[in-house]
Parts: sequence; C-alpha cells; structure tokens
Amino acid sequence: CGLSDKPQDYPYRLANHIENLTLLLRQLQLGPVDLVVHDWGGAIGMGWAVRHPDLVRRIVVLNTAAFLSPHLPLRIAVCRTPLFGDLALRGLNAFAGVATFMAVERPLAPEVRRAYVLPYNSWHNRIAQLRFVQDIPMRPDHPTWAVVDGIDRELGLLRDKPLQILWGGKDWCFNDHFLAGWLARFPAALAVRFDDAGHYVLEDAHERIVPRVVRFLGV
Repeated sequence: CGLSDKPQDYPYRLANHIENLTLLLRQLQLGPVDLVVHDWGGAIGMGWAVRHPDLVRRIVVLNTAAFLSPHLPLRIAVCRTPLFGDLALRGLNAFAGVATFMAVERPLAPEVRRAYVLPYNSWHNRIAQLRFVQDIPMRPDHPTWAVVDGIDRELGLLRDKPLQILWGGKDWCFNDHFLAGWLARFPAALAVRFDDAGHYVLEDAHERIVPRVVRFLGV
C-alpha cells in the first residue's frame, strides 16, 4: 500500500506480501536485521522471520498479530461484505479515512490526517485496502488461514531473539487478547502497555515509544 504501485489484478495475499519482503531483503543483501512490525506487518514480518531466523537480530512488536484469532471487530467484518465493502472502501475511502479518527486517541493534525489518506485518492488506488480486509482469514477454508497458522507454529524459532512489545491499550481491533497471545508465545518479551494509546500507537505515544525503541535497538 502507501505509495507503492497498486495493480488491479494482483492477488494481494499474505503469502505474496511475505515473498515480496523476502525478495526485497535478498536484493538489498541486508542482515541481520531489526524488525519493527505493526498491524498486517506483524504477519508479513514474522512470516519472513520464521523462514530466516538467522537473519533476525531484534524484534519490536506494535499492536499486531502473527497468529490466528476468532476475534474480528464488527466494523472490520462489515467491510468484508460483498458490494458494500467495495463501495465503502473503494468508493468512499472509508478504511483509511475513518482510521484517522478511530485508530487514535489523540486527534491527528489536519496535515497528518491528509498524509494518511493521500495515497488512496481514487477507486483505483484503494484496491489494496479492500483486498487486505478480504485476506483476513476467519475460516479454515480461507487461503490465508494455513499461512498464518504455519507462521504461528514456527514462532518458537524466534524465541531466543530479543523482543520488545509496545502496545496501545485502547486499540479496538488488536486488543489485549492479542497482547496476551504475544506474551504466551514470548514470555521473556519486554512488554509495555500504553493505557492511553490506540491502534496508531506511534501517533498517540511517540514521545514515549521512540526513545524505548532507540535504546532497545542500540541505535
């Protein structure tokens, strides 16, 4: 998403995103790397990491998941409805636009809000958002279900990596159920919950998060 190309006939599946990241890092010849993952980036980043644990140095987790969950907020589920989802997400830019209000506790400055929606300024450019919502696996017969399940089964390969969790406690999507999921899989992780921050945790608590990340990564 963002300012990347948005081909209309691309599958936009999690497996494809992981492969894209794999090819990018291989081309750049990076490693070992520090991963900072958020939202769908958790599944993408950890999907790469479990296949290349020797190339991972440290991991920072921000309001995301890399494991299956039966919890899907109604406001996300509605966006998956045929026709309505197309109209709302591609026609009205409801996903990116609404998120600039609902994903934060501290109101965004107008110029920041405009920057979030800028890449999605047409029906054509909103294709990836719709496909992303449709790719959230909620049933075993969904093609991405097995991919996420496979990532979860291999997360143990990363248990010896330093991992820091910085969590927005008011996230209505990736709520504390997901935080508990991370802690169950990485009991030695350093976890900090920011009670007053939402899903865009870096917007709500950047002045507290950035110094922690810098120290953790040894930058």
